[in-house]
Amino acid sequence: MATFDENASPTPFGIFDSDTDFPGDAEKMVTFVKRKLGDDILSVELTAKMIFANFEEATMEYGAILHQYQAKSTMLNYLGYTTGSEVQQKLPRENLEYLNRFAEPYAMDAGIGGSYNTMSGSITLESGRQDYDLYTELKSESDTALFTLGSNAVQHSDGTLHLKGKMKIVEVFHYDPQAAYRFFDTTSAINYLNNEFSFESFTPETIFYVLPVFEDILRAGQLDMSNRVRRSNYSYEVMGTNLRIYPTPTTALDNKKLWLRVRHYPDPLNPSYEDNSIYGVSDISNIPYNNLTYKNINSIGKQWIRQYTLALSMETLGRVRSKFGSIPVPGADVSLDGTALISEGRSDKEKLVSALKEMLETLTYDTLIEKSATRAENLMKQLKHIPVPNGRAIYFG
Repeated sequence: MATFDENASPTPFGIFDSDTDFPGDAEKMVTFVKRKLGDDILSVELTAKMIFANFEEATMEYGAILHQYQAKSTMLNYLGYTTGSEVQQKLPRENLEYLNRFAEPYAMDAGIGGSYNTMSGSITLESGRQDYDLYTELKSESDTALFTLGSNAVQHSDGTLHLKGKMKIVEVFHYDPQAAYRFFDTTSAINYLNNEFSFESFTPETIFYVLPVFEDILRAGQLDMSNRVRRSNYSYEVMGTNLRIYPTPTTALDNKKLWLRVRHYPDPLNPSYEDNSIYGVSDISNIPYNNLTYKNINSIGKQWIRQYTLALSMETLGRVRSKFGSIPVPGADVSLDGTALISEGRSDKEKLVSALKEMLETLTYDTLIEKSATRAENLMKQLKHIPVPNGRAIYFG
């Protein structure tokens, strides 16, 4: 029997050579393969190292297929996860990080969150002038050009600095925020806020109503919209890089400031904060699955590895015998079965891989959840057929 010497590098990659169970099983595989291929009757032209290599390949193939299907079940939980930590043969906790990350752009456009900062700036109005270039005239609170700041600026041929990319206007403050004052005024005769939250500031004519909180919220939104649409004397329109004011500002507005809230168009690789998850797991190629630990593989997996090793060895033997085709002997030629062995070995490999993938397809997390739900429904159907026992009362004297 061949001896498994680690110093002699018996396997091509040496991935499992230091595993406590792998060397012993590798030596047994030499006997198993040669006997299955008829070595006791006719010599099998395979060396021990050939079989060791096939045994290692079969173990790696088993792990690769398992990891592909594990990734199908857990990929969402690992996106953004550090690529340096091993996660093979671990059951991760579910999280909503991917869902929250996917929802961030919607929050950003709604003005209630997101990964990118907004900035406030103002333009100085001039009498008789309607159009103002936001890229050159929008100033910060310190009267500095807003878009010549930071590393996201580019210098033009005339020496001026401008923001790279587009800008989006989030809000133009062209109205007084009167809705809040009207709604939350403590001298209001109706005093809805006091009715809802039991504040201690009542006027003599306070009238109490039992109303839900959303009533207050809806009414505040109604008043706010009314002030924006009906009571505003001015409106605006964005035309290219210009903000056009309607009607044309008069002398009364000369040198007045019109404030805006704007933001850059998002750079998906450079949010406002430092996000190391951008450099984490992005797809199946960098999810940190390492090779399986051979001693932890159960009997189901080890039997698949043995059969796959046999199929690989059969294909290897076929390639060896195909080099000769036939061997001349006195009075005749002996034909070798190299082509048949290659074909049979490949067929066995395909069957083993197909059977393993079909089984794993039924064991993905989504499939298991569906099966559990179906089992629960079937159980309820069965329980409905159980007769309800007659009630029995117990009396105590």
